[in-house]
Amino acid sequence: MSMARTRCTDRVVGNILASWRYDISGISPEMRKDYEQHLADCNHCSARQRFHRSLDVTLFVLTSLAVFFFLFALAVLQHIKPLDHVAFHVFQLDISDMYHMLFSAGIAGLCFSVIALALVLMATPAPSYLGGIASERAKLLEERLPDAIKSLRPR
Repeated sequence: MSMARTRCTDRVVGNILASWRYDISGISPEMRKDYEQHLADCNHCSARQRFHRSLDVTLFVLTSLAVFFFLFALAVLQHIKPLDHVAFHVFQLDISDMYHMLFSAGIAGLCFSVIALALVLMATPAPSYLGGIASERAKLLEERLPDAIKSLRPR
């Protein structure tokens, strides 16, 4: 069922969770039990939580990709002399002027992307959410290991 078709089973708890963007990672374990139970019982709130976590992860991935692509662009500018012919003959730019203009734009884009990534990491629970997924996957992989390999692993 979609979020629009379902209703929250407990409006008070649902409103509290909605105001926290369905993030209960920062509250104490004693308080968390009731909210975890509500998220397990209420299809509406669990769907909203999945939606919010997918938005958080999407923001994290997009800002990380932006940082990576600006770093890549700066590396290309550093090692390849791009568009020398176009800069000189079409735009009548000096090659060093074009290089400095592109390099400045790359640095500005990188700074903006790093700031955006820092804001995403501070404002969303994406790092703890992704860490939880990674630890669950590691446990699943560890359970599938043969006993001979498990015995070699230090505890």
